[in-house]
Amino acid sequence: MTTLTRRKAMTAFACATAIGLSVASAAAVAAEPPIKIGYAVAKTGANATGAGITTIPNYQLWVKEVNQAGGLTLPDGKKRMIEVVEYDDRSSNEDLVRAIERLASQDKVDFILPPWGTGPNLAIAPLMDRFGYPQLAVTSVTDKAPEFAARWKRSYWMLGGGHDYAAGLANVLKAAKAAGTINNKIAMVSVADGFGIDLVKGARPAFKDAGFEVAYDKTYPLGTSDFAALMNEAKKSGADSFVAFSYPPDSFGMTKTAQSIGFNPKVFYVGVGGAFPIFPKVSDGKAEGVMSIGGVDASSPAIQDYFKRHTASAGAPPDSWASAITYASLQMLQQAVQRVGLDHAKLASEFSTGSFDTIIGKVKLKDNQLRDLWWVGQWQGNAFKGLDPAGKTGAVSAVIPKPAW
Repeated sequence: MTTLTRRKAMTAFACATAIGLSVASAAAVAAEPPIKIGYAVAKTGANATGAGITTIPNYQLWVKEVNQAGGLTLPDGKKRMIEVVEYDDRSSNEDLVRAIERLASQDKVDFILPPWGTGPNLAIAPLMDRFGYPQLAVTSVTDKAPEFAARWKRSYWMLGGGHDYAAGLANVLKAAKAAGTINNKIAMVSVADGFGIDLVKGARPAFKDAGFEVAYDKTYPLGTSDFAALMNEAKKSGADSFVAFSYPPDSFGMTKTAQSIGFNPKVFYVGVGGAFPIFPKVSDGKAEGVMSIGGVDASSPAIQDYFKRHTASAGAPPDSWASAITYASLQMLQQAVQRVGLDHAKLASEFSTGSFDTIIGKVKLKDNQLRDLWWVGQWQGNAFKGLDPAGKTGAVSAVIPKPAW
């Protein structure tokens, strides 16, 4: 064999070896098992509107972004792709509980993301605790969060309690009353569900302490679709402020009814759904001045970028309350996995004690609760902006009275 031939042979061998190693390396990466993340969320039924705006699009956006970046990073620096196992709980807590049991015992997912809504999160809390999974209860408003966090050590309550939102609204209304903008009467309605009950229990004493008379106070059944009687009675009450602690279909229905009967209070406040991106359309383009629960710092570059990415992914912007917190909770999960891996006990400890960089800023839970939140927001200039706490970065002043429908 000539020297040239030997060199060609050695070069071919080296190339073959390099290709073989490259293929082996790629195969090793491909062989890494995916991280299985499961969830059961309402795709149908009464909760589908809320879940379809606040929860599901954020899960999909986050998974897509993580996988496009090569997967979740583990403490050793390796990345593993996310595999999603999902179920429709059909807005039924019974179906939800069965799905969670299946995710834990049959699918054996590495992590379970929460459902949408206060009631569903409370329904699965004991089960999540029994299986040892951390529960990031993002869309759950409850005054019993401190009690639940103490009972279920791996549960995390990230949306505050009814008294928080009621007190925030009382602050906004008290300032308007002091300025002579509104009278001291409030017409209040609330849904007969855990969310509405918590809010109204907080609101009654908060409004009284702020010097208001609740001239109309009515609770309505979950699933109500005709709000004509309620809205007409509220209109007759003489109150300048209308307050509804309501779910999305109710918030939309009350808004349309108020417009149809010419009910134009100086303050019009609805509950869940008021901060949804579809609310301007629901209100026939007359959302300006409407107040609702929650808010965002609309001037934040991180929030603005998140809105763009969400819109590109889902075809619509997120809501301006719990959507950003939902996405932030997923960022917390991503950072916790990178720090401590997939062990549930270690993840729970990291959620309880760690600090996380998110689109809503630096997050550090206190007693397993997120407390740095927006309590009241308002539609101003085609954006839903935070009003209270007034000292929070990005807060704007309330516009009262609301323009007439």
